[in-house]
Amino acid sequence: MSERILVTGGAGFIGSHLCEVLLDAGHEVLCVDNYFTGRRENILHLMDNKRFELMRHDVSQPLHVEADRIYNLACPASPVHYQFDPVQTVKTSVMGAINVLGLAHRLRVPVLQASTSEVYGDPHIHPQVESYWGNVNPIGPRSCYDEGKRCAETLFFDYHRQHKVDIKVIRIFNTYGPRMHRNDGRVVSNFIVQALEGKDITIYGNGQQTRSFCFVDDLVDGMVRMMATEHGFTGPVNLGNPVEQTIASLAETIIRLVGSKSKIVYRPIPTDDPMKRKPDIELAQTKLQWTPAIKIEHGLLRTIDYFDKLLSGVSADTHVPVLRDLHASMMTPVARAS
Repeated sequence: MSERILVTGGAGFIGSHLCEVLLDAGHEVLCVDNYFTGRRENILHLMDNKRFELMRHDVSQPLHVEADRIYNLACPASPVHYQFDPVQTVKTSVMGAINVLGLAHRLRVPVLQASTSEVYGDPHIHPQVESYWGNVNPIGPRSCYDEGKRCAETLFFDYHRQHKVDIKVIRIFNTYGPRMHRNDGRVVSNFIVQALEGKDITIYGNGQQTRSFCFVDDLVDGMVRMMATEHGFTGPVNLGNPVEQTIASLAETIIRLVGSKSKIVYRPIPTDDPMKRKPDIELAQTKLQWTPAIKIEHGLLRTIDYFDKLLSGVSADTHVPVLRDLHASMMTPVARAS
């Protein structure tokens, strides 16, 4: 059955892929974004679809729309972006959660929160299971994102207990793929761009930190499956690839796949950067029948192809968000697809 689905942060890296999948399934999609990290170019190819609607709006401000389901993805997710204006990052997570939860309560519709593996901080338990409460610095430079997302989860569960809102909470681990920002500071995009340009590959720390990388198509599949679960199943559920690797090995793989002559150089590790990150996905496998299907090398080749076209200007977006324009981008009128 076709539904009207609201996706906040829908012009972002993950959000734009989610909008595509929902449209392909026959739904109407209302994409809401303030273009701080989201980009019009990510959803331009959807504008001719009569079931797609675009609204420029910041979720830290009240939102008055109609929808049958809500996916809340609005929040900058890379350190470069969320540390630029940490106060606004907290507002986006906390006020955004209040606003979408209030909307879901009024409309009596399910709402999915895109939380993050950062709620686990620098974990003492490995791999990370959903029952783990985390090890997070509440006053560090990453806290605006980590604690903002933790508070958003609190709000979601309080609205569920107090107001019976049908909530779905997922915790997203490292995700990569086409439409990542070239300058977002994440290792996959950094390494690919540096390798394609023949520059040194910059690793922060000794390269032995571990991450688990999930291709965006797999992640979106897990999100849709989570939204489809029965009323009362709230999560949180980890969504990520359980195949763990070191940052150094990722750099070496990208150099090989690109065929680059780039060298690896090491720099001091940032404050509070987690040393290990790997999801336990048993709950997702059991409740969602979900396991990532795309192997890392296949996903990297698709992402390399995207960045290669972007850097050469062939059917690719070269726009980089202008951070100083954040506040000017808020609260502007609706733009509908024709």
